[in-house]
Amino acid sequence: MKKTLLATAIAGAMVASGAQAATIYNQDGTKLDLYGNIQIAYRSIEKNVADAGDPRDVQSQDDLFDNGSTVGLSGEHVINPGLTGYFKAEWEHDVDEAKDAGGIDTGDQAYMGLKGNFGDARVGSWDPLIDDWIQDPITNNEYFDASDSSSYSFSTEHKAKREGNKLSYTSPSLAGFQFAVGTQYEGDAEGENLTDSGNASAFGGLKYSAGAFSVAAVYDNLDNYQAEFDDGSDYELGEQYGITAQYAWNTLRVSAKVERFESDNTDLIDDANFYALGARYGYGNGMGDIYGAYQYVDVGGGKLLDALDDATGGDSPSDLNEDRGDDSYNEIVLGATYNVSDAMYTFVEAAWYDREDDEKDGVAVGAVYMF
Repeated sequence: MKKTLLATAIAGAMVASGAQAATIYNQDGTKLDLYGNIQIAYRSIEKNVADAGDPRDVQSQDDLFDNGSTVGLSGEHVINPGLTGYFKAEWEHDVDEAKDAGGIDTGDQAYMGLKGNFGDARVGSWDPLIDDWIQDPITNNEYFDASDSSSYSFSTEHKAKREGNKLSYTSPSLAGFQFAVGTQYEGDAEGENLTDSGNASAFGGLKYSAGAFSVAAVYDNLDNYQAEFDDGSDYELGEQYGITAQYAWNTLRVSAKVERFESDNTDLIDDANFYALGARYGYGNGMGDIYGAYQYVDVGGGKLLDALDDATGGDSPSDLNEDRGDDSYNEIVLGATYNVSDAMYTFVEAAWYDREDDEKDGVAVGAVYMF
């Protein structure tokens, strides 16, 4: 299961299947729950195994791997009618090589906040708003996803850092409208801050729902992200925004997305547009889902100069878009799940990314147990 939005995905699966978190304590308005999952999968993916500077050498490689196994705690306390304090904390662990990995080895989401009639205010670490509202309605899958403005412009390391040091407010729904605003603050003591003073980015979104239809728009100025060169000069990364609409009819949900990364320096990294369609259908009265997505990616010129790797210390800004010989791609992701029981299901997925030498294309199968 994709590691972003894990708590949301697990919660949704629990509601659908009947699986429940274990309540450790529930007394006098205070509740504490324990939940988690074990995820193990097999994948075979076309990878470029050539060393830097050598000719491309794309080969099929496979492995048995952990797909984001997680354990979490969530709690809440009723402060007064209409106001509740809450927290959530999640940790990941590797089940494929549990002894070598050292048990619970990394954090995932962790935040605390207040919620009530006024809305929801929180502080901590969680997934970007553009992930929740724009990208996930297209492909919130088990392993393979369509690329997006985040995977295009961020290295894996920097995508993880996007989740921390955040404050946000989400309004209640009023006549179908809901908005969210927030910031990520990087103080001058943060190692990833390239400036000599604190800096706060800004993100926000607006959502409208009417029955089975909803539409959402999100903007993020990415103001905390820039690269620094050896001569002391730097450049800002850019900004990202998008809009997604979705409609549900019985067990079928269809969605459409337009998303854009707008570069602040097109000599180093190009603008990119993402146009996607997605669908998910629940079959057999709760037996599982069949889902798929198609996306057209339009890169403005198709270039990503080596200077950007130099600027980021060798970190490519993208896992899927390192080598762009063309300036457009057609991506397809297909998958299906089968519910073995209320707490356990299996999945199979395949992806085609239209990259040179079929790089990153692959298949994956796996199983998930939730508690």
